[in-house]
Amino acid sequence: MNNDGIESESVMDIETKELALLPQAPVQRVAFFGTPVMAVPVLEALVDVGLDVALVVTRPDKKRGRGGSLIPSPVKVAAEQLGLTVTHEVADVVREHQRRSIDLGIVVAFGALIKRPILEVIPMVNVHVSLLPRWRGAAPIERAILAGDERTGVCLMQLEEGLDTGGVIDRREMLITPETTRDDIAAQLMSDGIEMLLDHIRSGSFVAHPQIGDVTYAHKIESGERRIDWSHSADQISRLIRIGDAWASFRGRRLKVHHAEIVPAHSLDLAARIGTLIVDAQGVYVVCGQGAIRLRRVQSEGRPQVDATDWARGIRLQMNEGFDHG
Repeated sequence: MNNDGIESESVMDIETKELALLPQAPVQRVAFFGTPVMAVPVLEALVDVGLDVALVVTRPDKKRGRGGSLIPSPVKVAAEQLGLTVTHEVADVVREHQRRSIDLGIVVAFGALIKRPILEVIPMVNVHVSLLPRWRGAAPIERAILAGDERTGVCLMQLEEGLDTGGVIDRREMLITPETTRDDIAAQLMSDGIEMLLDHIRSGSFVAHPQIGDVTYAHKIESGERRIDWSHSADQISRLIRIGDAWASFRGRRLKVHHAEIVPAHSLDLAARIGTLIVDAQGVYVVCGQGAIRLRRVQSEGRPQVDATDWARGIRLQMNEGFDHG
């Protein structure tokens, strides 16, 4: 286990016998596997360059709200707008392949493992937003930010049955600054990933090399992990806010913090207790375990986002009042 509390292990060479061979000629006909909004630009790019997208596979519609109405995934919505055939059954790809050969399956945040019998029939690649083998799994961008990584990237990898274990075909890197947000990383890496994927599709060059390094796992971020603990350092809290949907409890109600920044420790009187709100002519601040955070954009339950100074003005802050503890 490393200093981040994430299990680590040395990467071993992984046999890929019996997997369908990766293309060695320009790709023309593909199947696409994806679910969330971040996968949509990749699907659109495949259509824009004139590839034949034979089938789009996405996760089943989810029930949302009190009425339990079914909501389709962002990829399903986009695919139907593009006039593509959509299914929730992975096995449908094999049936389509038997009808007319599919050159390549392309996976982007599909949300489920694809079983080996499928991979033995159709070669597949995955666009994964981390520098594998670091941050395999569901939340690689968020975990990279929370861990304080100085760089991240996107890998084009051969899909295997294991969780992000396949050989790496290509990769691109980017720096993570103290201001970089999850959305910043997702936008940059999807753009880089699309360019990288299309380069290999056009050239038909897909050569996978075993992953080298220590493995870490990017477990899904649970809601409780997004709660701000003001006893942590301003740096740790800034990272949490930058992954999105960070929240704190104020007067018994949830307040989301969408944008904030670290302020120099010497710029405020930090003698107040941790979690105390300080308002002056320059802005709204919160005392942290080490340093302070300046709130920029916040959102009360059931209300739209607002500037933090407008929020503070509206709540009529009491002397030495702060966020709830526990």
